[in-house]
Amino acid sequence: MNHLIDTHTHLYSHKFDADRTDMVKRAISAGVIRMYLPNIDAESIDGMLALEAEFPEHCFAMMGLHPGSVQATTYRKELEIVEQWLGKRAWAGIGETGIDLYWDKSTLDIQKIAFAKQIEWAKDLGRPIIIHSRESNQECLEMVRKAQDGRLRGIFHCFSGTLEEAREMTGLGFMLGIGGTLTYPKSELPVILREIPLEHIVLETDAPYLPPVPYRGKRNESAYIRQTAEMLSEAKVMPEAQIARVTTENALRMFA
Repeated sequence: MNHLIDTHTHLYSHKFDADRTDMVKRAISAGVIRMYLPNIDAESIDGMLALEAEFPEHCFAMMGLHPGSVQATTYRKELEIVEQWLGKRAWAGIGETGIDLYWDKSTLDIQKIAFAKQIEWAKDLGRPIIIHSRESNQECLEMVRKAQDGRLRGIFHCFSGTLEEAREMTGLGFMLGIGGTLTYPKSELPVILREIPLEHIVLETDAPYLPPVPYRGKRNESAYIRQTAEMLSEAKVMPEAQIARVTTENALRMFA
């Protein structure tokens, strides 16, 4: 069985409360050897750490503040909590962070402040940063461009953009996180990814969100990453074994 790595999965979500342990075991049985857990905010930390403790060889926690949790009254305190945790132990990465203009454009200025702070932490700690860029690729690219001094690396999670944006992201030293949206009938990703070298791509699920075909409408889980690998194999006209090997190597290199 080809090994795979899920570089972005919220397995601590309450949506898994009924069967979390069994769900992680299903992923491991499906060949998913590592699952990276991006943090959301202060409320998600305990559950994330508990899951990492239960599966220390398979689940790896990250620390950050999600742009959707950046609110005027709380973001400073949330960033303080993140900074405190960053000083307590090592983390796989910083995030997820970034900018989200889908849900709330009114918080753009403070989202940028929170993002900039986390970029600096990623550079200072030498850890990859996980970027959420929903309807904000250009805003995120502008900040990454300015901050890139050779110390910044990471993943543009759930990549959705143009070929030109993909090329700029990879040119800046980032990888593209590709998940279930690749399998959707109207997705333009298969065409775009044909032009992007496999060395710049990692796989993810964003579970419990964005399940791949044929699981649309259901709860996503890390075991379903295999459907994304199969679709990427079709899109790039490469053997699935090669997709699995190279994306796994990419992920291990990113989080080394």
